[in-house]
Amino acid sequence: MVLSTPEAKKFYDRFGSKQDKQGFYEDKALALMIQQAALFNAKSVFELGCGTGRFALRLLDDHFDSTTRYLGIDLSETMINLASQRLTKYASRAKAEQSDGSMHFPLDDHSVDRVVSTYVLDLLSDADILKAIEEAKRVLSPGGKLCLAGLSRGVTQPSRLVCTVWSTIFKLKASLVGGCRPIRIDSYLNPQDWNIEFHEVITQFAVPSEILIASPR
Repeated sequence: MVLSTPEAKKFYDRFGSKQDKQGFYEDKALALMIQQAALFNAKSVFELGCGTGRFALRLLDDHFDSTTRYLGIDLSETMINLASQRLTKYASRAKAEQSDGSMHFPLDDHSVDRVVSTYVLDLLSDADILKAIEEAKRVLSPGGKLCLAGLSRGVTQPSRLVCTVWSTIFKLKASLVGGCRPIRIDSYLNPQDWNIEFHEVITQFAVPSEILIASPR
């Protein structure tokens, strides 16, 4: 059972900056996602679950041009405070706002060219994952891309073992793993609605991450 919205908010308000320590198994996947999603060409980016703003700052410092606009949302007040502080030097074009936990994106139809979410879908319920993907389709402009990365199911013997242990802990007490569990992101995308442009599962320190780039049909 996934964490409820209040449970998730409480956990990540308490977890705070410790989230940045997860980079040891995330960074390789995020680098691949940046490359495959051509984020350096993006003019407007929305991030679901911006966390501490570490990834947003990486994009703004190293990949976006000087006119790219960014908006990130997160359920946790602590995370939003951390992200806002981190993005201060880009305040004129980058914002982090607190979400109420719903999967309604605070954007007009067809208003951004990238929707990004990293290591967030794997802590949502199946229903909320589907709603988030539906919202991404609504807000993406023609030619836009949905850019996802998250904890996935194992593809090597060590990563399968890690996932088995992780899933067991999740079933016993989800909060011990931050409410996250291994999923297959691609299984939530309807092929009638999405064209998958890139899809790969990679491992770093035996933790499997799925990277998926898709565009609306």
